[in-house]
Amino acid sequence: MFKDTSTFSGFSVDDVDAARRFYGDTLCLEVTEEGPGIVLHLAGRTNVLAYGKEDHQPATFTILNFEVDDVDGAVERLTAAGVEMEHYEGMTDEKGVMRGNGPVIAWFKDPAGNVLSVIETA
Repeated sequence: MFKDTSTFSGFSVDDVDAARRFYGDTLCLEVTEEGPGIVLHLAGRTNVLAYGKEDHQPATFTILNFEVDDVDGAVERLTAAGVEMEHYEGMTDEKGVMRGNGPVIAWFKDPAGNVLSVIETA
């Protein structure tokens, strides 16, 4: 039914301006304003809408996974940009990286508390 239909995903944030700065300035994504929020223009011609929601509740799961060749390098760049990595007791090391239990991956949150990750694909 929808095989040839264009799609996009979306998620809510509590502060569109903070999201614009985080995704545009900190993560260096192309961001444009659209309707009630912003559109993140991701690699592969993928667009994701981040829209403002007054009663926003952060997602309790990973909403975006950024595929990288080197998670440690990505974690260093994120940390240098002021992003705090998530640490899960018994799962992640001191940098916030999980190794040896699936792909190498590290998690962090956007200003609205939504969970994002960098995941190693090499």
